[in-house]
Amino acid sequence: MPKATAVWLIEKTALTFTQIADFCGMHPLEVQAIADGEVAQGIVGYDPIAHGQLTAAEIKRCEGSPEARLKLATSAIPMPKKNKGARYTPVAKRNDRPDGIAFLLRNYPQLSDAQIAKLMGTTKDTIQKVRDKTHWNSPNIKPRDPVILGLCSQTDLHLMVQQANERLTREGQAVPVPPPPEADEAA
Repeated sequence: MPKATAVWLIEKTALTFTQIADFCGMHPLEVQAIADGEVAQGIVGYDPIAHGQLTAAEIKRCEGSPEARLKLATSAIPMPKKNKGARYTPVAKRNDRPDGIAFLLRNYPQLSDAQIAKLMGTTKDTIQKVRDKTHWNSPNIKPRDPVILGLCSQTDLHLMVQQANERLTREGQAVPVPPPPEADEAA
């Protein structure tokens, strides 16, 4: 919203067009056109002070010196992480999902249902049905590694297991040791 910010700075401050243009990422002639009413008619000004972009002291400092440039205020609030969104599983791999869930339940009992659901892109209800063997396809479910099936990455799996182990350590519980790989092949 650079034009809206420029409108507010033109109306409410004594900053030069160059200072406003530098802050808003515009050309000084654009700012002058806004001030003359040729551009941005009807745009409501966007208050950069109220929205934490600038401080009143910063504006005062720059009003006193035409060579000074406005600097964005630093925020104490960290930037939110972007969510990856829902995990998409291709149609061809959807029948493999219960196999991956069974593998995680057997080999990584420290993982919570929420962690498995996030890792596999499934619901807690499906996880519970696989655990209780009430899933519609229970007789055909064979625990298979979800990384090999392509349902999750090894990095994501390792991160989830590490978080679960840290949680168990904090709670004072013993961290379970996964069965050796030979047991997977024999099963």
